[in-house]
Amino acid sequence: MPSQLERRMIHGSIPALITPFRNGIVDEQAFQALVERQISEGSHGLVPCGTTGEASTLSLEEHVRVVELCVEAAAGRVPVIAGAGSNNTAHSIELAKHAKRVGADAVLVVAPYYSKPSQDGIFAHFKAINDAVDIAIVAYNVPSRTVVDISVETMGKIAGLKHGLGVKDATGDMTRLARHRALAGDTFILLSGDDPSALGFNAHGGKGVISVTANVAPRLCAQIQTLCAQGAFDSARAIDDTLAPLHKVMFVEPSPAPAKYACALLGLCTDEVRLPILALTDGAKAQVRAAMTQAGLI
Repeated sequence: MPSQLERRMIHGSIPALITPFRNGIVDEQAFQALVERQISEGSHGLVPCGTTGEASTLSLEEHVRVVELCVEAAAGRVPVIAGAGSNNTAHSIELAKHAKRVGADAVLVVAPYYSKPSQDGIFAHFKAINDAVDIAIVAYNVPSRTVVDISVETMGKIAGLKHGLGVKDATGDMTRLARHRALAGDTFILLSGDDPSALGFNAHGGKGVISVTANVAPRLCAQIQTLCAQGAFDSARAIDDTLAPLHKVMFVEPSPAPAKYACALLGLCTDEVRLPILALTDGAKAQVRAAMTQAGLI
């Protein structure tokens, strides 16, 4: 089972990092600067090569390199949970092996998408990764993207695997948390995958959020999570209220285009995305600017 140290490490505000591009290739310097900014602003962990990192458009070489760059820049100061999701179990194992080799602390594994496996097939997917690679696993349940839903019962079985560490839950169903704890135990780490409901998720027993908004407002997102851990939900809510428009506008058009445009406004990188994602329309740009202004970011 994951160690107590691993369990204590995974908490708080964990940005699902964008992957900056320049002239069609990964901007390595900008990416490592983003990592440094996240750590200096108080983020508690990092997720490279997730959905927000446009992992589905990265080559295997790029994917491995981005994880390596993240681990190198983080230098052990915060945990790195590397994206290793695929609807091809063999490919997911390959990504997890690479993550282990370059020093990631855990892998984030999304439910197999498109293939629409049964619950037994979903569990077999996670078990195969668990059996093949000696690295902690955070399961990612996001039915709106994958079509399949990892049931509470299946999640309980994943929690029982040797490397089952936790879940990123983006279902929006708060009632699952008590059921997850009942079947997976209190040591199974419950992370939100939805910024707008992350504060409420913590009130129901969650330990943090894998966040899109934290790309843009890392200090404020980290403060919210720290206050929640202290039980200061009123103070956390006051900050979250200022970020509510930003949470929403991060998905005004397909992600991560809004987050990349926001980071470009901050001078952190270009707003380049890869097809099939498109750069923001002028109307969406205006909404992102307005939300950032309201949050005091520009």
